Amino acid sequence: MPAPIERYIMLFSQLGLSKALLDTLDQLHLTTPTPIQTQAIPPVLEGRDVIGLAQTGTGKTAAFTLPILHRLAPGKPAGPKKARVLILSPTRELSAQIAKTVKDLGRKLSLRSAVVVGGVSIRPQIKTLASGVDVLIATPGRLMDLIEQRAVSLNEIEVVVLDEADQMLDIGFMPAIKRILAMTPATRQTLLFSATMPKEIRQLSDRHLTDPIEVSVIPAKKTADRVEHSVMHMQPGAKMGALASLIRDRKGERVIVFTRTKRGADKAAKRLEGDGINAAAIHGNKSQGQRERALAGFRAGTVPVLIATDIAARGIDVPGVSLVVNYELPNVPEVYVHRIGRTARAGAEGTAVTFCAPDERSLLRDIEKMLKVAIPVENAPEGTYVDALADPDGDFAPLNRTQRPRQGARPQGAKPQGQGRNRSGNGQGRGKPGGGQGRKPGGNGLGRAPAEAQGEGKPAANRHQPAANSNRNGEQPAAAKPRRRRRRRNGEGGQGAGQGGNQAVARG
Repeated sequence: MPAPIERYIMLFSQLGLSKALLDTLDQLHLTTPTPIQTQAIPPVLEGRDVIGLAQTGTGKTAAFTLPILHRLAPGKPAGPKKARVLILSPTRELSAQIAKTVKDLGRKLSLRSAVVVGGVSIRPQIKTLASGVDVLIATPGRLMDLIEQRAVSLNEIEVVVLDEADQMLDIGFMPAIKRILAMTPATRQTLLFSATMPKEIRQLSDRHLTDPIEVSVIPAKKTADRVEHSVMHMQPGAKMGALASLIRDRKGERVIVFTRTKRGADKAAKRLEGDGINAAAIHGNKSQGQRERALAGFRAGTVPVLIATDIAARGIDVPGVSLVVNYELPNVPEVYVHRIGRTARAGAEGTAVTFCAPDERSLLRDIEKMLKVAIPVENAPEGTYVDALADPDGDFAPLNRTQRPRQGARPQGAKPQGQGRNRSGNGQGRGKPGGGQGRKPGGNGLGRAPAEAQGEGKPAANRHQPAANSNRNGEQPAAAKPRRRRRRRNGEGGQGAGQGGNQAVARG
């Protein structure tokens, strides 16, 4: 383990980097490496596979970029439709941030780099790759599209970097990553960086990394240093008023607000605009141009509030974000760590405020259990109002009902007994053509089937249960099938109005 290295390495000049890179670092006024850079750069320079555990904002992008550029500089340029280094990231924003770092640190090197992500036209990307690139930064989905169109080949890749591997797992990119790794040479160097290490990522590293060195700078509490945490308990309808009041109290500061859903992010931005607060939403449904404009306004300070979903927020490396608001708590505790990592970056201080509704308290307990600390409770800011229009359309995400069902919710698959399309025993539902009032042959003129069809005296069935006269496999006896089909053609059975039980056969 290279952990003891940080005791005596104090400057980049002691890490063995080339003079061109050291001159660039001097121009950028960077002289002292961060802990993750101190631990990761030496083994990467040696050609070792590395697993790096580090939060966002710790300098891990430079930790793998610097030694990679050092390795590439004296080598042979990539050929047509080839790449020498592949860096995979989960989002467009993070890909753009990595590309900027590569460009800034490699300004004195004659290396070509390219970014390929979704949300934009694929044709310019195909054209760029035609002549080959030294460093290819990509999201897995778009890279697979380019591979299928034979726009790029991975058979000469020297180094593969998996950045934010846990987030790529959450998004569902793991099958694509495994396919991509299988297309690269077995002799490649592989670097894996992640804020957490779930078992799926551990299994991936065991299979695709060779004798890796593991370096870690995750603090004991798994949160960014110098972040002040607090939680405000309130009803859902008070959250928008509390958010507006909190932002007004911190006028002039950059604020990132997290919601669970894309529609929720759009709605929060719209409500803040209605309160006179300039805000922009960023999520996966936005075009690349919209996302770039929102981030540009946020960086420039013309848009002081950014409303984001968890996926889109990866790669937002904007200095001076002083406040992160969890408008809705995340379902996965580790996501809380990623959210608050947007503030207190590069040694600055920051604040994280969480709005907790009564049905989110179990999520709060999970976060506190992970952090091993109780988050201090704070009163809602003055001026908080109850917003009657806070969520009229149900845009803000409810809790995951498969994990935390609402109190009194019925089991999955069960259908309530009653009216309408639930087709319970009383048969008073709205009908489809051929099943209106008085139209049902054999009915009583009220759109109801006779008592025998309504299943009176029998428990109401549902479409997940076999009919009473069915066999063990839920199939009707052979003799009943022709009659049932004829009645459906005549509009008497099936889903007509007033039918009872589970599509009961009218016998009147």
